[in-house]
Amino acid sequence: MEEKKHVIRETDAQAIRLARTLIRAARYGAIAVLDPGDGAPMASRVAVATDLDGAPIILVSALSAHTGALVADPRCSLLVGEPGKGDPLAHPRISVSCRAVRLERGTQDHARAERRYLNRHPKGKLYAGFPDFSFFRLEPQGASLNGGFGKAYLLGRADLLVESAATDELAAREQGAIDHMNEDHADAIAVYARQFAKASGDGWVITGLDADGIDIANGDDIRRIFFPQPLAGAGELRQALVDLAKAGRALEGSPD
Repeated sequence: MEEKKHVIRETDAQAIRLARTLIRAARYGAIAVLDPGDGAPMASRVAVATDLDGAPIILVSALSAHTGALVADPRCSLLVGEPGKGDPLAHPRISVSCRAVRLERGTQDHARAERRYLNRHPKGKLYAGFPDFSFFRLEPQGASLNGGFGKAYLLGRADLLVESAATDELAAREQGAIDHMNEDHADAIAVYARQFAKASGDGWVITGLDADGIDIANGDDIRRIFFPQPLAGAGELRQALVDLAKAGRALEGSPD
């Protein structure tokens, strides 16, 4: 009898990088919850950002059916991954199994999530402060990654989140660094975009900095750039940004 071919591939560094890229670069996703009335699965679309460690963040209204479902049962899943040209099933996507945690107003966790979410979705400022809107952090438990036909992987929480001593330190420094880069170093950000995100056009800005890398955006186009090595401490951020700009400019000056 012919041996059955394994469908799930061994999770490697490339799969982890793709999974984190899909989550970090997502503008929106499909969230699946359990209806509190009859337990039936229910899916809806939500705008997505990420916390410093890579956990998805959503902002939802109390009037939404999925909000009541998350309050009643925090188990949910989030599907992200943009379909491109041709067959949508040929493009990478990831379904993350999560437990939703509502962030209480007035806490540091809420303030950080709100800041990072609004950097990603500035129009959210119109309603983020409404009392019937809440931020939820979606705590990843595991994930199923489909990198395209024949590229299926199972990932654990540790594969999805960045565990770094720099994360807590960066929470206090991140916004100042983002504002400084966007206001004074647009030329460096343009180099990041061209050389490390393979992106064209002007107007790119940084929307997030974390121990693993940078999120940049130009309107609705969001890209993820990873540092060569994760930061060991927040004090390494400035040098990492300088080194990335130098490396990008060197690439631009090199022959094709």
